[in-house]
Amino acid sequence: MTDPNSQVPTPSSTESWFTPGRLNAQLVYGLYLVSFVVGISGIIGLVIAYMNRGKGPAWVDTHYTWAIRTFWIGLLYALVSSILAIFFFGLILLFATAIWIVVRCVIGLQKVSANQPIERPDSWWV
Repeated sequence: MTDPNSQVPTPSSTESWFTPGRLNAQLVYGLYLVSFVVGISGIIGLVIAYMNRGKGPAWVDTHYTWAIRTFWIGLLYALVSSILAIFFFGLILLFATAIWIVVRCVIGLQKVSANQPIERPDSWWV
C-alpha cells in the first residue's frame, strides 16, 4: 500500500526564496498582498518577478508573467479608478481593483503551491 502523502511534491533542497522556483513565486505573491499595507513591497515583488522570469522552469515562468501583468494592469485600473473617484463610482471601481488584485494573487498562490502553471498568464481577467 502506498502512502498518499508520499506523492506530494516537496521543494528541492536547492530551492530558496531568492532562486527562481515555487518559493520565489510565492514570495512575489506575498509581497503583492503585503503592498496593501506597505506599498513599496509590491514594487519589490515586481522587481523580483522581472529578475527571475525566464530563469526557472516553464511552469514557474507563467507565474512570473501573471504576477508582472497583475502589477501593471492593477496599476492601470487603480489610476483610472482614482481619476474617476471624483464621481462616486470611481471609489467602487477602486475597491473592485483591490479585490481583483487579491483574487489574482490567491489564484497564483494556489496554483504555485500545487506546482501548476497559470493557464492563461496573459489574461486581463482572473
